Amino acid sequence: MLSLNTIELYFGERPLFDGVSCTINAHDRIGLVGSNGAGKSTLLKIITGLAPADSGTVNKAKYVTVGYLPQDGMAAEGKSLYHEAETAFEDILLIQSEMEEARLNLGAFDPVSPEYADTLDLYGELQHKLEDLDAFRMKSKIERVLMGLGFAVSDFDRDTKEFSGGWQMRIALAKLLLTEPSLLLLDEPTNHLDLESLQWLENYLRNYNGAVMLVSHDRAFLDGLTNRTYSLRSGRLEDYAGNYTYYEKENALRKELLVNAAKNQQQQMKQTEQFIERFRYKSTKARQVQSRIKQMEKIELVEIDDEEEGIHFNFPEAQQPGRIVLDLANLGKHYGDLTVFRGINYAIERGDRIAVVGVNGAGKSTLAKIAAGVEPFDAGTRTLGYNVQLSYFAQHQADELDLTKEALQIVDDVAVGDIRTRLRSILGAFLFHGDDVFKKVKVLSGGEKSRLALAKMLLTPVNFLIMDEPTNHLDMRSKKVLQQALSEYTGTFLIVSHDRSFLDPIVNKVLEVRKDGVTVYLGNVTEYLDRKKKDAAQGGENGDGKKNRSSSALSGLSDKDRKRLEAERRQHIYSLTKPLKKKMEVLEKKIEILEKRKTEVEEIMAHASFYQHADRSKSITAEYKELQASIEKLYAQWEPISAEVDKIANTVPLV
Repeated sequence: MLSLNTIELYFGERPLFDGVSCTINAHDRIGLVGSNGAGKSTLLKIITGLAPADSGTVNKAKYVTVGYLPQDGMAAEGKSLYHEAETAFEDILLIQSEMEEARLNLGAFDPVSPEYADTLDLYGELQHKLEDLDAFRMKSKIERVLMGLGFAVSDFDRDTKEFSGGWQMRIALAKLLLTEPSLLLLDEPTNHLDLESLQWLENYLRNYNGAVMLVSHDRAFLDGLTNRTYSLRSGRLEDYAGNYTYYEKENALRKELLVNAAKNQQQQMKQTEQFIERFRYKSTKARQVQSRIKQMEKIELVEIDDEEEGIHFNFPEAQQPGRIVLDLANLGKHYGDLTVFRGINYAIERGDRIAVVGVNGAGKSTLAKIAAGVEPFDAGTRTLGYNVQLSYFAQHQADELDLTKEALQIVDDVAVGDIRTRLRSILGAFLFHGDDVFKKVKVLSGGEKSRLALAKMLLTPVNFLIMDEPTNHLDMRSKKVLQQALSEYTGTFLIVSHDRSFLDPIVNKVLEVRKDGVTVYLGNVTEYLDRKKKDAAQGGENGDGKKNRSSSALSGLSDKDRKRLEAERRQHIYSLTKPLKKKMEVLEKKIEILEKRKTEVEEIMAHASFYQHADRSKSITAEYKELQASIEKLYAQWEPISAEVDKIANTVPLV
């Protein structure tokens, strides 16, 4: 359908693309991955014709149309939302305009005149064209896409200039989807979407009739959608026949094979050099020596890309806070006549690791700001717990950096202890490479400032972190560094994000924000989404047939009564789950013992001499299979008990 042939592009003497070639087929779902600065966005622009290459060609079939969504910079105004989306159907609108003109002419012409007959024929032809273009489904298509991307029906008549930057990108995405090009090129399409819109987009693209190629740092999105991965590294493009997880495994295997090939080549070259040196001056070996020299000159060295140093750091230790870190009681917030939320009652406890979710406009970021103490509220109370040291990160935090200081100075000012010796490595993890660490803050881009503000926050000793979209400007490697640090963090955190793969391994609660209050779900984001699907399938009821209740049900009670009822609820949950948790502990201890033995057996089996003793290897292999079966059996007993504990915790009513 479309192919790139030996694309080359240089920035000075550095090749951004060094002979890049690939083919995109009609129904491909391709993830384009690579570190920041590898040229992913530039490659998309070359494919769509918005940027030139120094050499090479982009070939496509005549029928192929290409649609492109950049990361930002898209804005629309002058039309209502619906009419702006309608512009995606220019051909239909043109035919409809011609039909309207023909209809008016029919009213002006004499029914027995030749002009009337010709116009009537034209009107019929235009009507057939509209039928071929499926024009009668245009309205339903527009409504489906706009609502799928999070717009409400009440938004359809609003002027597009009223929408903020993130919503402007949704408008651009909606128009692009409605044009239905043969190839969709999407650059970070998930940046401005909430979880519901993101899931809708994933399903829409999975069933899309054309090909899709996208750049994204959302691993879960890539894994759920793509069936091919193009890796852009050091000017070259490598093709992997699977999603991002497949790419990671296959890439590691390819690196291992490449390293082995390089070692073998170096060994052969060393032997050849020794032969040449040994017999260089012996006339009887002159012919062989010259032959070996020519062989050496023809060798193409196996090249291995420089590996970026693995970065790992721990948060600096902070003092232990009290049991309640933050208590929000009957909290309300509004902007003029617009109610953001009301009646929020929630206490964050020490050790909570919370993901904040909700549709766009539900007030997630506003709640985070209020929790951090940087945003006023209109009703209720906010009480910070004993000995709480709070740190808050949001995109605007970058504006508070000292513009006169260098990046390295910014983090050096807050770092304490041994970690100060590794500041350049840590900045490297957040994409400050080489001399970038000496750049003044005033010359940094918006994304660079945000990453620097994040690095500064992570080096500050605190016991309560509040973060609003911390991964927006991070690549896969940087996100992994941050994720690892948060997984080992001993404090409490609350994160607003829609990045499922980032959140799932590190959170233990999900806080869903709505205008009428909040609901807490135990588990990670994927488990929360699964539970929501089950609730929707059951008509919004829990497993006991009772409607799920939000904390807003307590909004009419006094603070004392509310805390008493919450304490009673916790005690009731404890009494119901205590025997179940004891069973889980027994099973977990058994699993732990078997897992330990399984690891020991695996180490024995991995030894080079394992298969030299047939009887011993046979018995150990049999033991290994028995261990696997026993562990699976124990997990099968553990899982329904664990599910029952979660169910009790989420279905016991607040009042």
